[in-house]
Amino acid sequence: MTHPVDPGRPAAGPSEQSEPSDLGAAPAEDLAALSFEAAMAELEAIVRKLEGGQGALEDSIRDYERGSQLRAHCAGKLREAQLTIERIHRAADGTPEARPDTALPTESAS
Repeated sequence: MTHPVDPGRPAAGPSEQSEPSDLGAAPAEDLAALSFEAAMAELEAIVRKLEGGQGALEDSIRDYERGSQLRAHCAGKLREAQLTIERIHRAADGTPEARPDTALPTESAS
């Protein structure tokens, strides 16, 4: 026998609910302090959770928002690394040396 869904009541019983996770637990202001590796690990965990269909809709929306923030953070870290690499060149004697700072490359429409 099926019962109508009560919006104020969880759809699954306590044993069927996913356990609370730390995904998305860090506030956005703490995002800047995350290393690329830590942000990527958290993003991968969120993707696995969302792909698995675990959790309530509200939690999934919150996780998706956090994942979007993490993706942007990782993209920024990769841009910083790319610029650092682009500034490094070899001197006449073959030793690496940094070029003066360069502006961020603009994304051109191809």
